Amino acid sequence: MKKIFMAAGLALVLSLSASAQIQTPQASPKATIEQVVGLTNVKIEYSRPSARGRAVYGELVPFGRLWRTGANANTIVTFGDDVIIAGKTLKAGKYALYTQPKADSWDIIFYTDTNNWGLPEKWDETKEAVRATVKPEFLNRPVETLNIAVNGLDSDYAFLEISWEKTLVALKFEVPTRSTALKSIEEAMSGPTAGSYFAAAQYYYQSNADLGKALNWINAAVDKTPKGQDAPFYMLRQKSLIQAKMGDKAGAIETAKLSLAGAEKAGNNDYVKMNKDSINEWSKK
Repeated sequence: MKKIFMAAGLALVLSLSASAQIQTPQASPKATIEQVVGLTNVKIEYSRPSARGRAVYGELVPFGRLWRTGANANTIVTFGDDVIIAGKTLKAGKYALYTQPKADSWDIIFYTDTNNWGLPEKWDETKEAVRATVKPEFLNRPVETLNIAVNGLDSDYAFLEISWEKTLVALKFEVPTRSTALKSIEEAMSGPTAGSYFAAAQYYYQSNADLGKALNWINAAVDKTPKGQDAPFYMLRQKSLIQAKMGDKAGAIETAKLSLAGAEKAGNNDYVKMNKDSINEWSKK
């Protein structure tokens, strides 16, 4: 019996040991950096290999061959806005970062397919969003672990820097700070947009706040309709609801009829039904 218990105990210990999580440090730990350049968000996700006494460029990373620019899964660079690289527009979004190191120049490639482990099985040039060539710089002290960063910050540009061993490459990218800021200033100086007025009116209506203000704001939203165009049917619908809640059933019906016509023209059956139901309800009182 004792042997049976001992065997059962040993089996339990082995089972627990097998199911336990073994934690060891990664050879190439993951890193994430986020940087705002001007008004543009930039994010880099990559794994960081170390030299560990090995010669890197020309051996570990052969010259002339495509390199994943890191370890393990793709190095991913995300731009929050369109940026300019080497005179070319790179659209906002996520890209795999590949490079082709050479002794006297590097090609830096932003690749649209980000779901590869390392290099794609078959390279597709149509997925190269931007390819730019830069000159490498020699560092006077070695960098043991691959480092990718955003440095040299200016309100209109920055540099994507890759440094490892005694080599640094810096790729300049320009961000649309000026156009974004000017647009923001112009919108602020011209007052609230129709959408802002509409949102404020909708909130006041839904929260039973000052309905007089809600009506003023929805009127302001409607008044911002460009000349020659009909007011949006959803704004007119909101106005009719405010009018009805304030006790102006006649005004609400007239506004609902305008919303109904707009909804029918737009083919929005939900708003057609809601307006018809409201007109029937308000007509009975």
